[in-house]
Amino acid sequence: MDDMREPKPFVKWAGGKRQLITQLIQFSPPKFENYYEPFLGGGALFFKLSMLGKIKQAYLNDSSKVLIDAYKTIKEKPIELINELKNSKYKNSQENFLKIRAEQPTNLIEATARFIYLNKTAFNGLYRVNSNGGFNVPFGKYKNPNILDEKNILSVSRALQKDELTCMDFEQAVSSAKKHDLIYFDPPYQPINKTASFTNYTKENFTEKDQERLAKLFKVLDRKGCFVMLSNSYAPLILDLYTGFQFHTVKATRMINCKAEGRGKIKELIITNY
Repeated sequence: MDDMREPKPFVKWAGGKRQLITQLIQFSPPKFENYYEPFLGGGALFFKLSMLGKIKQAYLNDSSKVLIDAYKTIKEKPIELINELKNSKYKNSQENFLKIRAEQPTNLIEATARFIYLNKTAFNGLYRVNSNGGFNVPFGKYKNPNILDEKNILSVSRALQKDELTCMDFEQAVSSAKKHDLIYFDPPYQPINKTASFTNYTKENFTEKDQERLAKLFKVLDRKGCFVMLSNSYAPLILDLYTGFQFHTVKATRMINCKAEGRGKIKELIITNY
């Protein structure tokens, strides 16, 4: 990224990995072939590995169509998106927020601008949808949110140029992975207790059965000779599902929680097969 700023996540995302980047780089293999990230979210690890020049080809996927559409828009039409976000309708105010929240644009440039605007101005930086797929987060009352970061949009666009973006099931997203490829799984975390819950970013919930299916896939990729790394909560189910692999315990601050006592430093797992 010689003459450009280092790319960083362009949206806030629950469970984002910016604060764990040092540990994730530390636990990544020094060399690998292609890179797969089936639960892309904010993409913090992808951007860091890309900046370090470690990625030959990346296959990036997420179940959130609005998120993947935003990545595609930034990849293909960054200038058009920047110009759209300069429109006065995207100024930070409750009136603008409520108008934009009610819109359902079909044009990808406008849809991506709406997505970024709501993400930056909604309460707690949440992007949450209800059972009908409608955005349902209230106004955040931030004084000066960074709605348009032109340099970062351009840097993100540049980082994505050689990479593939898809919106499909995580199993399908890694079906072409081969020996010595790196797969990083960052799924919705398993709740650490029965009262814990995680924000829905798509209409579908990620269940215990999905966690079990993911663990089976982890083992399939291990047998293929892939490098596999996974992040999840320090929960009994996860400890059980990945017995026999390497566990690295890290601490992360999780601020996206409706209850104050649910915030602060908590134990998380980084699991590797190497």
